[in-house]
Amino acid sequence: MKLLRNILADQAGATAIEYGLMAALISIAAITAMGALGNSLSNTFNMVSTSMNNASDGKL
Repeated sequence: MKLLRNILADQAGATAIEYGLMAALISIAAITAMGALGNSLSNTFNMVSTSMNNASDGKL
């Protein structure tokens, strides 16, 4: 019980929460950027695949 009171009274906990919030925001930004990059790469590979299929079929 004394440990719990010490943890709640400790002001360094606020700093840990701030670091946690910053890490969460950075993670959200990274996930969003990676999602956009993934969509872009998918479109690029689909375009290359279509071009290669058309070239092999003689549709150039």
